[in-house]
Amino acid sequence: MYGWIWRHLPGNAWVRGVISLVLVLAVVYALFQYVFPWAEPLLPFGDVTVDGASAGGVGADQ
Repeated sequence: MYGWIWRHLPGNAWVRGVISLVLVLAVVYALFQYVFPWAEPLLPFGDVTVDGASAGGVGADQ
């Protein structure tokens, strides 16, 4: 896949490198601005099953 992209970019190696960097930055920007905020409510990172209360287990009287 990366070879296909590299072959289809215009210019010499330096120009292709700059264009590749711009493409990578655009993808990262799109992920952080649109994809991750959309997916965040769907992910279970806020579902914490451990709270601060002691259950009286090992080390409860410390």
